[in-house]
Amino acid sequence: MKLDFIIGLMNLNLGNIIMIFIGILLIYLGIKKEYEPLLLIPIGFGALISNIPMSGITDIGGFLYFIKHYLLETGIIPILIFIGIGALTDFGPLISNPKSFLLGGAAQLGIFIAIMCAALIGFNINEAGAIGIIGSADGPTTIYTAAKLAPHLLGPVAVSAYSYMALVPIIQPPIIKALTTKKERTVRMPPTLRTISKREKLLFPIIITIISGLLVPTATPLIGALMFGNLIKESGVTNRLARAAQNELIDISTILLGLGVGSTMKADFFLTPTTIIIVIIGAIAFSAATAGGVLMGKIFYLITKGNFNPMIGAAGVSAVPMSARVVQKIAAEEDPENFLLMHAMGPNVAGIIGSAIVAGILIGLIS
Repeated sequence: MKLDFIIGLMNLNLGNIIMIFIGILLIYLGIKKEYEPLLLIPIGFGALISNIPMSGITDIGGFLYFIKHYLLETGIIPILIFIGIGALTDFGPLISNPKSFLLGGAAQLGIFIAIMCAALIGFNINEAGAIGIIGSADGPTTIYTAAKLAPHLLGPVAVSAYSYMALVPIIQPPIIKALTTKKERTVRMPPTLRTISKREKLLFPIIITIISGLLVPTATPLIGALMFGNLIKESGVTNRLARAAQNELIDISTILLGLGVGSTMKADFFLTPTTIIIVIIGAIAFSAATAGGVLMGKIFYLITKGNFNPMIGAAGVSAVPMSARVVQKIAAEEDPENFLLMHAMGPNVAGIIGSAIVAGILIGLIS
């Protein structure tokens, strides 16, 4: 056996070194800064081991190859994660305040702006759709859509999406403050929401699945998985399934997702000008999504004659529950006795549904 087949060091190039450093950086951000540690640590470690020369770990027969090829590119992992998310999500704030759907819908503005930016730069329509979905601020939805529309961009698109999701507490506050006045930020909302009956909670996932499935059939895999997870949670008679979805299923899926995304970060494919452009467009998409939600909140503020806090619209991006917590934090800074968290959770979970429907529309129209 030749020496260069057993010593990776002899085959290490500058690209490998840079990507190993990036992998370590992601691990550092996950551990030290606690930025999305459940994802950044597996992604970072996946990137690290994928860039060790001669390991064969991403080649046919390597275990990261099987994860990427059979679980990521088929969209299986994002769907399993959506079952887990559904089992963890309380749609009560959304059912209590249905106009939250409008806020969640407005926050999808970033998707369409990013698509236009990508198309103007020269990406084809499939690639533009895959890049634009970064604006959904929803990792599983982004990966599912990118795998369907432009699997060769899966790595930079996924890393860009999760990086910006981790940076929600840094990105959103200046945008929210720039678009609102102090008077608007200090608007108080009712301290409690309407109490939701068990029947409403049971009917919600079934009705949403039927309506969204009939209107946008290609959104059914994501919406159906999300609502199935929620139904086994709310039914009260499948507690074992709900617990499995909330814990083992989503944990195992998250590990595989992270390692799979990391495996797409090989230097040869990742260190290109295209990646830099995607990261820049991702920032535009995320910012526009936040702005879209806030602007819709300002419309509510005007309609209600000042009785709606427009910051709540920023939670329409589907980074749950981080966006809602950002809104609450800013509200508390302005008025320590102002509690917006439950009001912000409505558009926050509406954003999950909205982004899945938009993903279905894109897949249906483009693929």
